[in-house]
Amino acid sequence: MLAKFLPVGEWLTRRADLVPQKAALIDGATGEVITYAEFNRRAKALAAALASKYAVMVGDRVAVVAQNSVEYLALFMACAKIGAILAPLNWRLTASELAVIFKDCEPKLVVYDTAFAEKAQSAAQSAQSPAPRPARGIFSFGSAKQAPVLDPPMFTDFAGLTAAASGNYPPAPVLRTADGEEIALILYTSGTTGTPKGAMLSHRMITWNAVNTQISWGLRDDDIYPNFSPFFHAGGLNVLTTPMFHCGGTVVTLSSGAPADILNAIGRFKCTVVFAVPTVFQMMAEHEQFAAADFSSTRFCISGGSSCPLPVIERYVARGIQFRQGYGLTEAGVNCFSLAPEDAARKVGSVGKPIFHSFARIVDAQNADAPDGSAGELVLAGPHICSGYWRREEATRAAYSDGWWHTGDIARKDEEGYYFIVGRIKDMYKSGGENVYPAEVEAILGTCPGVRDIAVIGVPDEKWGESGAAFITVTGAGAVSADDVRRYAESRLAKFKRPAHIFFVEELPRNAMGKVVKTALLQRYTEQKQ
Repeated sequence: MLAKFLPVGEWLTRRADLVPQKAALIDGATGEVITYAEFNRRAKALAAALASKYAVMVGDRVAVVAQNSVEYLALFMACAKIGAILAPLNWRLTASELAVIFKDCEPKLVVYDTAFAEKAQSAAQSAQSPAPRPARGIFSFGSAKQAPVLDPPMFTDFAGLTAAASGNYPPAPVLRTADGEEIALILYTSGTTGTPKGAMLSHRMITWNAVNTQISWGLRDDDIYPNFSPFFHAGGLNVLTTPMFHCGGTVVTLSSGAPADILNAIGRFKCTVVFAVPTVFQMMAEHEQFAAADFSSTRFCISGGSSCPLPVIERYVARGIQFRQGYGLTEAGVNCFSLAPEDAARKVGSVGKPIFHSFARIVDAQNADAPDGSAGELVLAGPHICSGYWRREEATRAAYSDGWWHTGDIARKDEEGYYFIVGRIKDMYKSGGENVYPAEVEAILGTCPGVRDIAVIGVPDEKWGESGAAFITVTGAGAVSADDVRRYAESRLAKFKRPAHIFFVEELPRNAMGKVVKTALLQRYTEQKQ
């Protein structure tokens, strides 16, 4: 007989049994504290409503277009309890962009915030045909007027749906495999370079990511985490939210990622661990409230998404805060590497070493191991890897081969075993026949005094084939000049790596996940050269 695997939705059942009065959630908007017993009750009620009213069953997709909230997490756990697949979608997308994703994942149910009612309803209507399985229902987390966009129109609000649910909750689904391979989430890539792909995250993957995170970051059941990263991003659900539920910690839901709101929440709710992308940490450090913000309860901060500039790290260290860095990606569980705080200055730009149940290699174009110090593609293996891309078999085969997931990131490993991300394969350009990795150049020039933020791209060059163009934001008017940047680069970068073009801009264009949209920078460069 196959051993059973505990589905993610049943984590709440276990927690409600073990620590029923422990705080699972705090609503950042109202301050309401929700215990594990109450969180589990709400998730079960919603699971019953999904099954009875909308006939949502194992394997059905439920798409959601909404900002972070307690209700959102209840929906995730409700879907996990009945074996349905949640597809969190980027609420910043247009109706037509959402419709493309609706057609891809064919949701049986569409859920939205009232703020996005028109957009979600329009996308659902547009996706009905020629999709073979149109959505059968739609409901909102708030109160909104019924819109007959579906045939037959089926609508209710979240509170009414759970209140009407019967006490005869559906039993926990029996997973068909012993390793939890059933899919719990479909997370779509940002789609800045093409049609978004949906990464399939199984119960197995989410569980092992939680185990890895607990072990490697040292999470505790008394930790309190403010979550302002959007749930449609892997960082929103999987960096610390699901690991917190696994270890019995507390999650504060914040719909706003404004620096003032984050700083206030950290002090108000006595948050112990804080995760953000480098841009958010930088904006917080530059905010007028930073100096007086209450970090007395904070054990450490975690930066991910890209390398965090050393000057930003130093601002937090000066406040007495441990600052840690990591690396991950949607398809590999988001928590794959960890850099200890004492190494932040000694190993500037490093993402650290692989976390406990993770394996890493750096390979050349023939998939052979690259020597230490040489750049190559980073490939990962372990139980925290996704199950591939939704309905994209060719893309899955291209990324996953011989048990290793090809990240598309160029990395190197030093003699002490520390890993450095030096660029993306697609970002790399050749200048005079030499490979240049923009992330490496950005990491070095990002430490130049006066430079606030920087992005480097490859652009056409008549003499060298390609050369670098650096787009820079500064810490203040006149803080640094182009000549200052060039002089700083002379002793730190080989000549072929130094940007030939330097532009100062007010802000760098970023997508919903905080990453620089380099296609927009290339367009800006092209327009300026015309």
